[in-house]
Amino acid sequence: YITVPRRRPPGHTHSAARLTIPRPTSHRIRSKIFSTEQLCGEMGTLGMVTRSLTRHYSKKNSRPFKLHQYQSWRTLILEPLSSGSVQVRRLSDADSGIVEVNLHRPETKNAIGNEMLRGLRHTFETLEMDGDANVMMISSSVPKAFCAGADLKERKEMTASEVQFFVNSLRSTFALLEALRVPTIAVIEGAALGGGLEMALSCDLRICGENAVLGLPETGLAIIPGAGGTQRLPRLVGKAVAKELIFTGRRIGAKEAMSIGLANYTVPAGEARPKALEIAREINNKGPIAIRMAKKAINEGIEVDLQAALDLEEECYEQLLNTKDRLEGLAAFAEKRKPRYRGE
Repeated sequence: YITVPRRRPPGHTHSAARLTIPRPTSHRIRSKIFSTEQLCGEMGTLGMVTRSLTRHYSKKNSRPFKLHQYQSWRTLILEPLSSGSVQVRRLSDADSGIVEVNLHRPETKNAIGNEMLRGLRHTFETLEMDGDANVMMISSSVPKAFCAGADLKERKEMTASEVQFFVNSLRSTFALLEALRVPTIAVIEGAALGGGLEMALSCDLRICGENAVLGLPETGLAIIPGAGGTQRLPRLVGKAVAKELIFTGRRIGAKEAMSIGLANYTVPAGEARPKALEIAREINNKGPIAIRMAKKAINEGIEVDLQAALDLEEECYEQLLNTKDRLEGLAAFAEKRKPRYRGE
């Protein structure tokens, strides 16, 4: 390991975080210590680490230090990534590459307040830069609740301008979630309402337990879904169905959600996470760069005309031609063995 942190100021109690990268064989990098508080700052964890490593590495080397060269290593092991209401767990061993984001605000059924919103945004920003993450699951530790939407008790105390700022931040955070390079899976048990459903709509896949209840009830509060619901729902289920659900605020169950294309799978109550983990493991075994290019081609291609989309597909395919993973896939097929993809 290259160990991290600089001298801690008097009274500083935060433990040092650890960044795991391979030690270069021909060069030395001066050790430097960062506190977990510094690493988890608003500018993003890996940004600070990258800048520091670049600065110290470049002083003694003509070639610039590039963090992405080490993406096959565990990039970051940081407990402070988890906040009280947003907890992050990186699976290990055979499941290394699978990240689970767990919503934990039981007193409000995971209603999204300012603290949870900050936690979600920081988590998505950090995972976007984590070269070891191949797939992400969003689940809840609260029984019978995925996410009840925005915290209306907090909302009641806000001014109109504060509400606008919060909704804009929520919309941009879900845009970050949708744009993550890795596949994302919403694990829905219980209520996914308002902003909770909008978060699930921002994921690539949705797995519902039979007890799931989904809806966008905002018109009953004389507002509209403001974090992407009016745009993502019709893209999934069609304009007419989306209009009916939004105009009426009607809540639907898991089976109906699956029948209209809102859910990918419906399973018995309590079994949504095992099903999601099964799918995550299948994705995790595939070539990670190929998965990212497939997501890019689908997400961006669906928004343009067919010819432009086909050109995009060609560009994404070309980026895979010179990867080591493509050669490994061919070799594994010829040798009749399981491929060992490294994201290279």
